[in-house]
Parts: sequence; structure tokens; C-alpha cells
Amino acid sequence: MIDKGLLTASVEKAIEGTDLFIVDIKVSPQNEIVVELDSSGSMDIETCAAVTRAIEADFDRDVEDYELEVGSAGLTSPFKVRGQYEKNIGNDIEILTRDGRKLQAVLTAVGDEDFTFEYPVKYKEPGAKRPVTVMQSETMAYGDAKMVRYLISFK
Repeated sequence: MIDKGLLTASVEKAIEGTDLFIVDIKVSPQNEIVVELDSSGSMDIETCAAVTRAIEADFDRDVEDYELEVGSAGLTSPFKVRGQYEKNIGNDIEILTRDGRKLQAVLTAVGDEDFTFEYPVKYKEPGAKRPVTVMQSETMAYGDAKMVRYLISFK
């Protein structure tokens, strides 16, 4: 079986000096390798092909055969690493919390242990006829969110 640590080092060497970052690397017992990358900018097929060639240069298929897939993290895939949060500051996100709340919010800040977002809340002032929508800010630890992902909106 291909060593995940050596594979990770190979990918890190291939993306060194770029704005790419590793989202996930999976190696199955059957040597099926899936490398998910993301970027603060955009990623194209040539980037994935270059990383694939770098991995193939480090791991000889004649010594140990493997299946390799290098791609970008899907647009609607849940965030797995801090880089994905940083990339989406200012964007609409969807959050499913551990306590069962489902929120649509705007990501405003990212820290080492948590992230901050704002979401609309309807509030009725005493004596007012109609409720007013106000933005409420909340900070949440990464572990308190079951799932966070980019929210596609067709406004």
C-alpha cells in the first residue's frame, strides 16, 4: 500500500510556491488514491495534470500499481480545512450546527479555533407593527459545526 505520509510530502512539494492547498488525501487498501486540492484563486485542469505528473514521478507504477485521481474540492462540498474558510470570507455559507440549527449566513472572519458569521434575524421592537430584520453576528468553534459549505445563490 502506498504510504500516505510520503504521498502528502510529494503533493506538498508539487504545490510549493503556489496558492494551492491540500483539502484531503485518501489512500484505499487497493491503492486507489484521491487527492483533493483547492486554491484561493481558481484551479484548472492543467494544474491538476501538473500535480498528477509530479506524483507519478515520485511513485513508480512498476514498483507498486495504483489508481490516481487529482481534482479540486467541489463547489458545494463541505469545508474540511481552514484554507476553504479563508477563501470564502465575505461569501454566503450554509451551516448545519451540532445542535440541529441550519443557518444561511455570511462568513466574516476566520480564526485558529473558530469562525465568525452574520445571519439575518427578525426582531419585533415593542410597539412596532412589523418585525425588522437585523444581522446577528456569531462566533462558532469548528467542532460545533457539523457541516459548513458555500451557498450557491441565483439572485
